[in-house]
Amino acid sequence: MKVPRFRLRGFKRLSEAVLDSLGELEQKAMREVWRRGETSVGELCTAFSETYAYTTLMTTLDRLYKKGLLSRRKVGRAFLYTSLYSIEEMERGVAQDVISKLLDTTIGRAEPVLACIVDSVSDRDRDLLDELERLVREKKALLDREGND
Repeated sequence: MKVPRFRLRGFKRLSEAVLDSLGELEQKAMREVWRRGETSVGELCTAFSETYAYTTLMTTLDRLYKKGLLSRRKVGRAFLYTSLYSIEEMERGVAQDVISKLLDTTIGRAEPVLACIVDSVSDRDRDLLDELERLVREKKALLDREGND
């Protein structure tokens, strides 16, 4: 069945959507934490050429920590911050949330959504369709094993 294709206005890649949920400085800080692996407020201040006040960066990292995106450990008088999730893990979380809402059977049937996913995958690449089939088989086998335990 041929379906009309359209693009939602402002639609972005998942990584952009994830970062867009954060403020501008939070986005910059997350990118820098991902790049460095671990960083302190002072290191961010230097990395940003002292464009932002130390206290502004301290507040930003603390907000990201309270949002559950960063972990921190105290070293001397300073905290060292590390990302709890890679961008890929954050994208996967968004994708899982969107798909679970689409497949919510209290709203309607899931079959049209599944058919659309299969059509989209097969339109792009037959190998992706084979990969989808492999993943389904693996998941079924895992569920069967768990059911027998």
